[in-house]
This record gives sequence, C-alpha cells and structure tokens, in this order.
Amino acid sequence: QVQLVESGGGLVQAGGSLRLSCAASGRTFITYDMAWFRQAPGKERTFVAGISWNGGTTYYVDSVKGRFTISRDNAKNTVYLQMNSLKPEDTAVYYCAAGQFMSGITHTTMEQVRNYNYWGQGTQVTVSS
Repeated sequence: QVQLVESGGGLVQAGGSLRLSCAASGRTFITYDMAWFRQAPGKERTFVAGISWNGGTTYYVDSVKGRFTISRDNAKNTVYLQMNSLKPEDTAVYYCAAGQFMSGITHTTMEQVRNYNYWGQGTQVTVSS
C-alpha cells in the first residue's frame, strides 16, 4: 500500500514558477515508477511527466517539454515537478501517481491512467494571464 500526498499548488501569474511535491508513504517507494497527471475542468485526466524508479528515465508531454522537470529523491520518498514559464493553459488539478511497470517503462505505457495503482488527492494549479 502506498499513500501519496501532493503539495505546492497555488495561484501564479503567467511566466511564473511553481514546484509541486508528492510525498509517498511506505518503504517500497523505490520500486515504483512515478508520474504527474493533470485534469482541467470538464476534461480528461492527462499525462504530464513520468520518471523511472531510479530516476534514470523521464518522459514529458510535448506541451511541457523545456518548461517542466520531473525528479525524485528516493531517500525522502518524494517526487517533484518543477514548473517554469507557466501558461494559463497549464491550469488544472495536478495528481501524483505510482505504478509498477514490470516490463519497463515507455512513453506510451506511462501515459495511460489505467497503469497506475495509487493516486494522490490532487493539488490545484491556477495560472492567471
């Protein structure tokens, strides 16, 4: 069992930055590949960024490449999402997710909501224009 708690969301002006954190409980955090998803009002939950269990591989949706950076600290059981140059279209609830990809991760497999076993409660990010 893994519990995930996100923090760091808030209101920021366009061009600003935020750093999201996701703290995980349990000793098995290192065995999980992690990801950030987001969901805007009236829209489906979509993949933003993913990172392998050891931090060696990362994936991003095209719209955030060069602006967002995902990282993890396995000693602290925490995954981060550094968001720079924020745009109004980044406004959404951001969710942290944990999954175990036994056959290894690919961009395609990390994008799929159904591949994740555990989810946080979400943190709101609002970017004003």
